[in-house]
Amino acid sequence: MSNPSQSNLSHINSQGEAQMVDVSQKTPTHRQAIAAGQIRMSQATFAAIQVGNTPKGDVLGTAKLAGIMAAKQTANLIPLCHPLPLQKIEVNLIPDENLPGYQIRATVITKAETGVEMEALTAVSVAALTLYDMAKALEKSMQIENIRLLSKTGGKSGDYFA
Repeated sequence: MSNPSQSNLSHINSQGEAQMVDVSQKTPTHRQAIAAGQIRMSQATFAAIQVGNTPKGDVLGTAKLAGIMAAKQTANLIPLCHPLPLQKIEVNLIPDENLPGYQIRATVITKAETGVEMEALTAVSVAALTLYDMAKALEKSMQIENIRLLSKTGGKSGDYFA
């Protein structure tokens, strides 16, 4: 882009500098975002987590809680995100023997002027990182993969389904 000041990018001001979008004139609407990702590991690590035989304790419970807490902190982590009142945050870690590892899914709901895609993506990312941290004594070669937005509903831009 040759001249950012002439662009239609909402996060760039007339001087080409980053700015937080003004959503004060927007009407709050019901919004939901669902994000997903996965963490791949050896069969031995997967089995140890499944039976609860890990050096750091409750891997899955800790990762789920970390994902929920992360969604609540998204505006503190992503510079131009708006702080939002989150009505629901759900994080699920689903065992997947075919990886082997875990599918991670986060659903975030609000009634606000802007969406919760970043909160859902942050929840998945931090849940995966926490699962890695909790199990790294067993295996350092685990792979966090395929973090993505599955869907978002509500708002001016309409619904999105991957």
